[in-house]
Amino acid sequence: MDMTRRTALLSAGAGLATACTSPGVAQPMAAPQWSARAPLPFAVQEIYPALHKGRIHVVGGLLGEGGRVVGVSDRHVAYDPATGAIETLKPLLHATHHPQAVSCKGQLFLLGGFRTNPGAVNWIMTTSTQFLDGMGGWNGLRDAPAPHAEAVATVIGERIHIVGGRAPKGTANLAYGDHADTDHHLVYDTVANAWSTAAPALSKRNSATGGMIGGLWHVAGGRHVENGPSDAHEVYDAKEDRWRNAAPMPKGSGAGGNAAGVIGDKLYVFGGEYFHDGGKVHAEVWSYDPKTDAWEAEAPMPTPRHGLGGITIDNGIWLVGGAKKPSGSDTTGAVERFGIG
Repeated sequence: MDMTRRTALLSAGAGLATACTSPGVAQPMAAPQWSARAPLPFAVQEIYPALHKGRIHVVGGLLGEGGRVVGVSDRHVAYDPATGAIETLKPLLHATHHPQAVSCKGQLFLLGGFRTNPGAVNWIMTTSTQFLDGMGGWNGLRDAPAPHAEAVATVIGERIHIVGGRAPKGTANLAYGDHADTDHHLVYDTVANAWSTAAPALSKRNSATGGMIGGLWHVAGGRHVENGPSDAHEVYDAKEDRWRNAAPMPKGSGAGGNAAGVIGDKLYVFGGEYFHDGGKVHAEVWSYDPKTDAWEAEAPMPTPRHGLGGITIDNGIWLVGGAKKPSGSDTTGAVERFGIG
């Protein structure tokens, strides 16, 4: 269900003013509200979940206990948004954090991310491309032409687009400091099982977020490894293979590890972290309307988080997991819905 702009249609008759409706005219709609939902059975952050066949699939991530990160997850669970029921599926062959779970044309794919050595929390960036088979296991497909993680992904037709994030800056590929921001734009053809590249982003940044509105891909927020948060907002037109700048997020609101969703042809951006001035996790929620090319403040998050997943289901956005403090501190399994009804 799409959100609509507020309208007030009044007609007068017999000396009385009465509200009326006409076919094809947008009707008033309540503002989005927050509601708490059943949490995940474990605390996890740095996830990019996907809505697949009516359920939210959470795959991999960083596990938290006692307020700190305790390991890299190989878990795969499917969360039923209607009931809160959890099904535990077969684990990953390799524990992975920051992998992109993407549903496309009835198949669930898992792309990129960081793997780790046993007993450690490493940042070994991968080129991995996998799909979920009918038995619930993950099978390998053609590797990406370059390692990728902390990027933004979307589906356009039969292709999965992945832009930005970080990539190895040299031969080392083990620790966080081994990687630098990138503007690369990788494209996976799910039918041909083939990779290609497309127009690079206008700026290099990692941990941004985004969504599709009217056939255009909006990518907003994120951060730079060396220069802190980014308020950039770039829009990709696949028909022209071209990026352009749109209104940036309000000054200082960009952050790493934020999440987003689209309802009613508006982009909503949630949370994120920054490290300057002692560090903080944003509670702010911002909406962007492409009709006016402007951002507007929305009701803040009940549980401010970064490294969380944002999933659009009908007229609501589900915020899953994440951490309530900067970096690896205070990971949570919280699930909250922002939407209408």
